[in-house]
Amino acid sequence: MPLLSLPLAILATALAVTAQTPAYTGDLLIETGNNAGKCLTAASNSNGAAVTISTCTGADAQKWKFEGGSVKVFGSKCLDVIDGKNVNGQKLQIWTCASGNKNQQWYYTPWGDNHLAWTDHGRCMDLTDGKLTDGNRPQIWDCSNKNANQIWTVGYMYNQLPATSQSGQYGTNNCGTSNSQSSKCQTGWINAVDDFCLWGPPEKSTIGDSEQRGVAYCTKRGRGTRLIPDGTLKGVHFVKTPDYVQITGVGDFTKINVPGGDSGGEYDPHGPDNRGNPVGALLYGNSFGNGLQYHEWTSFLSDGEFCIRACTGPNAARNCQHIYDVMGCYWNMPANYDSGKFESCKGDNDEPMGVYGTSTWHQGVKPTPAAHSAAKSSSCTTYATIGQSNLRKKRHTSFEKAHRAHNVVEARATPAPL
Repeated sequence: MPLLSLPLAILATALAVTAQTPAYTGDLLIETGNNAGKCLTAASNSNGAAVTISTCTGADAQKWKFEGGSVKVFGSKCLDVIDGKNVNGQKLQIWTCASGNKNQQWYYTPWGDNHLAWTDHGRCMDLTDGKLTDGNRPQIWDCSNKNANQIWTVGYMYNQLPATSQSGQYGTNNCGTSNSQSSKCQTGWINAVDDFCLWGPPEKSTIGDSEQRGVAYCTKRGRGTRLIPDGTLKGVHFVKTPDYVQITGVGDFTKINVPGGDSGGEYDPHGPDNRGNPVGALLYGNSFGNGLQYHEWTSFLSDGEFCIRACTGPNAARNCQHIYDVMGCYWNMPANYDSGKFESCKGDNDEPMGVYGTSTWHQGVKPTPAAHSAAKSSSCTTYATIGQSNLRKKRHTSFEKAHRAHNVVEARATPAPL
């Protein structure tokens, strides 16, 4: 039974049974589910320092590591419930890590739930009053699978990517800037009708046989990925809605290693074991803030069509469902798939895939409902064609300016430009 369908009364018990750390490894940002641009932040490297949220910069005060049942920052400090008071509204601090300190024991629930739960206490870290104001102090509160204030995603700054984000990963995430058709880059971007990436097989292989090893094929040079060859894309339709960006279209994807006749499959950040397909794949974009990581996205690719949607905000998981993997593009993302047309539009949100009024359809149940109608779009701009092009000169983003203000300087491979 999916975790989200469990009655609230047994949620805490179920979470304890499935307790684990995030799939991502190393130093992680802990971001509010309401806005991936706000991060859990320690006020200083001192015992008793307040834990707040603030704009993500990648500073040391925002680099958390899940280790030994604790959540560490600055190497030796742990996320700590002040005085161990098990009451709703109690705030958090950091304190020197101590083995067996129950005030410092936490577990993460990544199976579509993304809660940070205080071990054996039935309470979760909660964004106080849902306020995204810098300096707001998170609290503990009764765990609820219907409270958006308790959703916390984890990830990385786009310009501080690790070599790999998961153990056993086929490729790499810190891809540099040199393109190659043998690249193993597994970091993608989705920005515009002429600036996006698709996941595809690293060698000639069906999607189903290679989805865990998929690599990024992109329209822009300069991100260290493979490139979508000119002439591949026969129609591309970009739309930005209040809660997601989406690109749909058609083409000859045998040019990016999809065998002719392959009806395709789904890529998403969860997969059957919450490691994602591809394992370790990361997706970024600028539509809702510079270089924000999309934690909920879904994509389909076959030999002749593609679709990709990247979602943000409190309804991200609902708008980017990943459980309809055999239903394909047209059913999951109703939109314009016309050949010979290249366009960029604004649009309304589609109805969430699989949701019909107050009912949710589950794949395999007969009869299969029709796809939703595509939502309205407007303000469309058309283009003659879409092919490879160079990235624009890199801009200094607000994240980078704040990052420099914190004097965080690290020796890393050259990050890909925005």
